[in-house]
Amino acid sequence: MWNDSANAQKIMRERTHLDQALGGYRAMARSLSETIELIQMAEAEGDAAMVAEAEASLQTLKETAAQRELESLLSGEADSNDCYLEVNAGAGGTEAQDWTEMLLRMYVRWAEKRGYKVAMLDESAGEEAGIKSATIQISGLNAYGWLKTESGVHRLVRISPYDSNARRHTSFCSASVTPVIDDTVPIEILEKDLKIDVYRASGAGGQHVNKTESAVRFTHIPTGLVVACQQERSQHKNRAKAMEMLRAKIYEMELKKRESAAADLEALKSDIAWGHQIRSYVLQPYQMVKDARTGAETSQTQAVLDGDIDLFLQASLASRIKGHGEAETR
Repeated sequence: MWNDSANAQKIMRERTHLDQALGGYRAMARSLSETIELIQMAEAEGDAAMVAEAEASLQTLKETAAQRELESLLSGEADSNDCYLEVNAGAGGTEAQDWTEMLLRMYVRWAEKRGYKVAMLDESAGEEAGIKSATIQISGLNAYGWLKTESGVHRLVRISPYDSNARRHTSFCSASVTPVIDDTVPIEILEKDLKIDVYRASGAGGQHVNKTESAVRFTHIPTGLVVACQQERSQHKNRAKAMEMLRAKIYEMELKKRESAAADLEALKSDIAWGHQIRSYVLQPYQMVKDARTGAETSQTQAVLDGDIDLFLQASLASRIKGHGEAETR
């Protein structure tokens, strides 16, 4: 442990995860026992109000148990890892670029509510508003496990703030989620298979970003995968980070193959437009967010855009687990 700090950190994270899981289970078991005893005492004394209060506590405990059960199913090969989340504007021009920034904000808010750390790795600003694309790293337990089903096209319907005639517009944005992996995962990338571009970083950063070509973009020729990083002021550090991101994308492709999810992978390569969306966010003429895969929906659109997306994450995860179970049964 003392001689290998990286491995020590990995073991301590695993220990913390196990401790939280066991601690949560023991707390629920203790709460269940105490609540049952309270109900028995209240019934013996004929205290209906106390019985009702205890039964309400049981309902809350039931919801907590359901959440814990779902979290226990995050047992995929990379589910516990941090993740990279990339968003790209699709059909819709300025509208789509504004929607891309809104979608990125939604995921950042969701991550912050869970206590996850968020780091901006790459961003390409839109011509008039919003962003064309961006990549962030979300660090926290099960970050990839929760967000892996968010990969796909997201559709927004609203009255355009950029249309002087106040017409309704439909915009599209794609999201892609890949796990952060360490050096223990054997992924070989040959130099001859890479197209490397360097350019000046954009955004805030003072005079430095305007004078040096520190940003790096890798294109993996055999797969067509593209990654970019402008987080660091050093080109060398950005190259190293971009290589980590590329290895993660290739690793995710292999994961999907092993999970027989080739259809999902092809869906990500489809047009970012009509007929390919996984979720629709309708702000006009009515308020509704609906997932096309699970049927989960809510009219609380502002809450969703502020990061309250657990309803969709849980439904998608449960759906995948159910689908795998049915396949194994057959």
